[in-house]
Amino acid sequence: MKYTPRLKEMYVQEVIPALTEQFGYKTVMRVPKLEKIVLSQGIGDAVADKKLVDNAVGDLSKITGQKAVATLSKKDVSNFKLRKGMPIGTKVTLRGERMYDFLDRFIAVSLPRTRDFRGISPKGFDGRGNFNLGVKEHIIFPEIDIDKVSRIMGMDITFVTTADSDEEGLALLSAFGFPFIKK
Repeated sequence: MKYTPRLKEMYVQEVIPALTEQFGYKTVMRVPKLEKIVLSQGIGDAVADKKLVDNAVGDLSKITGQKAVATLSKKDVSNFKLRKGMPIGTKVTLRGERMYDFLDRFIAVSLPRTRDFRGISPKGFDGRGNFNLGVKEHIIFPEIDIDKVSRIMGMDITFVTTADSDEEGLALLSAFGFPFIKK
């Protein structure tokens, strides 16, 4: 028996019919879908301490279940003592079943663990239906053991969709269960 993520089944059975009814799509292929989720961390102090990048890669790999990669600087900046090619951050791109698994854990477990959480502001859309979200503490993820964390870091999460507008992207992510703040 093949495993299918819960949110992937929900997308096919509930989200597609709901969005088709709401926006009047003529075909199922016009319905927006989630293409990928990109998690990235910038580590400013990595110039002085190389272990910070290694720890961040390990933490991001634990969170996503996929190997994270270190991002390298593109040019020299003398004020920051930065040279071209130095590791200064981490990132990972999730697609397919891992993407849906991460999204399910993020909405159901991690977001409610955020301190003083009252919902997500819908202002993070970019005009093309993609949504950006900043997380201040990476310890909201249950995969991270708080006792073994040397430094609490934030991260940026980008949800890339095939939606044509912010309204369609908001409807798609709301159908997945994103707790957006109502205006």
